[in-house]
Order: sequence, then structure tokens, then C-alpha cells
Amino acid sequence: MKIRFQADSDLNQAIVTGILRREPTIDFQTSNIANLSGLSDLEVLTNVAQEGRVLVSHDQRTMPIYFAEFVITQTSSGVIIVLQSMPIGEAIDNLIKLWQTSEAEDWVNRIAFLPL
Repeated sequence: MKIRFQADSDLNQAIVTGILRREPTIDFQTSNIANLSGLSDLEVLTNVAQEGRVLVSHDQRTMPIYFAEFVITQTSSGVIIVLQSMPIGEAIDNLIKLWQTSEAEDWVNRIAFLPL
């Protein structure tokens, strides 16, 4: 099954917009549609796991800590942390490549940082 992405509320919307312009078949849900604003990291991880989506976030400070805590008791669909310093075009390219070359099952209980 193809990866279905979920943008965290801190993710630069230009990344989501750019991906959907270049590859409109990618399922990349915005934070607003998923009502993630104001939720704690654990609540976000729970909602995303229930939806079977891979979370894409800029939060390299707290999300990895909560992800490690989350996967002790629950199954995660995965998390991708895009470093804030990464150019938007490069982030778009990397996420599209990940979508093209991996399956949702490859991301279960996995966290990765872009650039790889």
C-alpha cells in the first residue's frame, strides 16, 4: 500500500502544496483538515496512527521523544522529520522519492530525518 502522508501543524504548507502540484496522486492531508492544531504530540501521533498515515513534521525537538514513548505501547504509521534548514524544493523531491520507492508497511514504527 502506498504511503499516505499527514502534515503536522508546524510543517511548512509550501511543502504540501509543492508536492501536490508535482504529484497530485499523493495522499497528503493538511493539518487543518485533520484538526491537529492545538493537540499534544502524543494526541497527534494517536490520530495519525488511527488514520494509517505517516506524519511529516519539522519538530525535531520534541516529536522524536514522544514518538519513542508512543511506540512502546502502540503502533505508529511512521514519522518523517524535515529539518527546517532543508530547502523546500529539496524537501519536496525527497518526500516524492520516498513515496515512489517505499510502501506504508516500510514505515511502521519508524522515524527518519530528511535529508537522509
